[in-house]
This record gives sequence, structure tokens and C-alpha cells, in this order.
Amino acid sequence: MALRNILPDSEPTLRKRSRAVTEFNPHLHELLDDMRETLLRANGVGLAAPQVGVLRRAAIVVDTNLEDKTVEEQIIELINPEIIASSGEQIGPEGCLSLPNVFGLVTRPDLVKIKAQDRNGEWFEVLGKDLTARAFCHEVDHLNGIIFTDIAERILTEEELEELQHGDDCDCDDCDGCDGCDDEDCDDEDCDEHEHVHEHEHEHTHDHNHDHTHDHDHHDHHDHDHHDHGHTHG
Repeated sequence: MALRNILPDSEPTLRKRSRAVTEFNPHLHELLDDMRETLLRANGVGLAAPQVGVLRRAAIVVDTNLEDKTVEEQIIELINPEIIASSGEQIGPEGCLSLPNVFGLVTRPDLVKIKAQDRNGEWFEVLGKDLTARAFCHEVDHLNGIIFTDIAERILTEEELEELQHGDDCDCDDCDGCDGCDDEDCDDEDCDEHEHVHEHEHEHTHDHNHDHTHDHDHHDHHDHDHHDHGHTHG
């Protein structure tokens, strides 16, 4: 495995539609392995092949809902992915490894079902919620030449990002960014000032680990935050 350079958003390659993968061979496996290493080093939650200069419909996403697994085990490889169902709505900050330190307010579905092939060409379906659903949409957009800034309601200011970071540091189990509570140390689960978040049931219809074991030197990011205050995708 090797690290690959992540293209900046100014590169014309990122504005082109990727072609379908038709050969499931060692060349594809090497690309996916390199993308894994690159994503882990960048501490993101998703990466698409065009971002490393390869115009093929291949992407990887970290399923942050699988909290009992390591980051390597959370990675889902998506070849020729298609969004076949979605529901709900989430509005929140979103970033991209091709645009460091830039975050925009983007609306995405709460739940997204993807149909894709694995590295051996086998079709499967997988359901993602919350951040994973957002990442699915983000990476499929990349494969179609779309960057999140194209669909963002607006770009967030540094002050807004700092406020979001403050929300991530709150100890309240049910707090949604401490929008109403003035006590940053509040740990009252029943605090009336807090906005509660209800999660949907999450399921997977495919084991996406592919029995691959990957060793990496950079594991500092395994805290399941994955830039949650700014959602840095691929």
C-alpha cells in the first residue's frame, strides 16, 4: 500500500464523470488499498477515486455507526455505487479532503441505501444513517463530478465552526450542540434546554469487511469523531 496525493478542488479531474469499473483485478485492489491508507492518514470519513486522479466509479466510506469495530473494519468499499433509496433530511456542516478547512451547510437524507459491488465484483446493499448517509451521498457526488460547494446553502464562517466544535466538547448525552443550554459542563440527560436527537434503526445487508486485514501506522483518529464538527468527507 502507498499514500496517494489528494487532488485539490481546482483540478479539472474532479469535475468529470467517472467511468464504471469493469475489471476486478489486482490493479483495482491496489487502488482500493492505497485509498484506504490515504483516507486513514488524512483522518477523513470518505474518499473517491477521482480525488486521487483515477476516473473510475470507486469510493470508500467509514461507517462511524459501527462503534464496536476498528476504523479499518468500518471502511466500506463501494464499486459502481448507486443510491437506490433514501429518506429523511439532515442539514449540517460538510467538508471535503480536496478543500481543506472549508465547510458548508449541506442538506442530505438521514438514511441512504446503496447498491454496489465489492472488490471482487459481488453485488451487495448497505444502509447508512446520519454521518454515513451523508458520506455516501458525498462520495457518489464525487463520482459524478460534483463537489459539496456546488450544493451547499452557504459556506460556514470560522466563528460558526468554533461554535460547532464547542458543541462536540459538551458532555451532555442528549445535547444537540448545546443550542439552548448555557452550562457547557452540564451532564443532565433530562435538561429541558437540550434538543434531543432520535436515531433511526441501522442495518447492514452485507458484510463489507471482505476478510482483509490492513496494518497502519496512523491510528490517532480512532475516536469516532472523524471531524464531526465539520464532517470531512472525501
